[in-house]
Amino acid sequence: MADAGLGARRDCEEMITAGRVRVNGRAVTTLPCFVDPANDVVDLDGETIELPIPEQTAAESSAEPAKASKARALIYVLINKPKGVITTTSDPEGRRNVLDLVPDSLRRDERLFPVGRLDGDSTGLLLITNDGDLAYQLTHPKFGVAKEYRVLTAGLATDEQLQKLRAGMYLVNPTVDGSKTTKRAAMESVRIIKRFVDRARGDRTMLSVTLREGQNREIRRMLARVGLKVRELERVAIGPLRAGDLKPGQAKLLGKKDVEKLRAATLGE
Repeated sequence: MADAGLGARRDCEEMITAGRVRVNGRAVTTLPCFVDPANDVVDLDGETIELPIPEQTAAESSAEPAKASKARALIYVLINKPKGVITTTSDPEGRRNVLDLVPDSLRRDERLFPVGRLDGDSTGLLLITNDGDLAYQLTHPKFGVAKEYRVLTAGLATDEQLQKLRAGMYLVNPTVDGSKTTKRAAMESVRIIKRFVDRARGDRTMLSVTLREGQNREIRRMLARVGLKVRELERVAIGPLRAGDLKPGQAKLLGKKDVEKLRAATLGE
C-alpha cells in the first residue's frame, strides 16, 4: 500500500486496523497481513488499489543477489488527459485508461500508477509514476500541494456564490461498510476569469479554482451546492508543473529539475 502511494507505512497500518481495507472481499484489521500483488485484490474504502508487483520473487532474489540489489528506476510521466479517458491502470470494460497514453518503452518493465484522480469527464494534468513516496506527498492533505483548475460553469456566477465556496462546506461521503461520513471541503481560492453572456449558447462563467485537499468530485459537488453546473473541468497545474506545449492525449517524461520542483512543493517551498 505504501509503494502504491497511499501513505507512509504507519498511515497504511492505521488504515488496516481501522477496518478500511479488504483483501479478496474480506475485511482485514490485524497485522501483519501478507498478500500476493499479482493475484490478490486489495480494496481501500471500497476502491481497488493498484498494487506494485515486484520484479522478482523472494526465491529469484536469493538466487541472484547481485541483480536483486540493483536500484529500482523511478519514472515520472506527465500526461494531459483528454475527456473520456479513465484514471485507472486497467478496466474490465476495455475503456481507454491513462496508462494507454504512456509510451510502451516507459511502462514495459515498471508498474506505473496515476497520482490522484481525474474523473472521465475531466481533462488536464496527471502524474504517472512508480514512486510511492512522492505520490503520497502529492496527495496527502498534510503536505498541501496546490492543484489549479479551470472550470466552465453554466450561468453567471455571483459574488455570493463565490463567498460560499471560499467559506467551505461539509460533503457527505459513503464508506465501505455502507454508512456515511461528512468531511469539510474548502477551496484554497476561487475567482472569476471571465463571464460569457450568450443568448444562443447560454450564459457561462470561467472560474479559476485552487485546491490543496481533494475529495471525490469535490469541485463539481461544491459548485452544485451553490447552484452552478460544471460544463468543463480541466486541471491546469500540479504544484509548479503546467502543461506548456503538452497537448491533450500527449505525455512527456519529467526530468530531474521538474521532479525536484515537485519535491520542493511538498515541503512548502
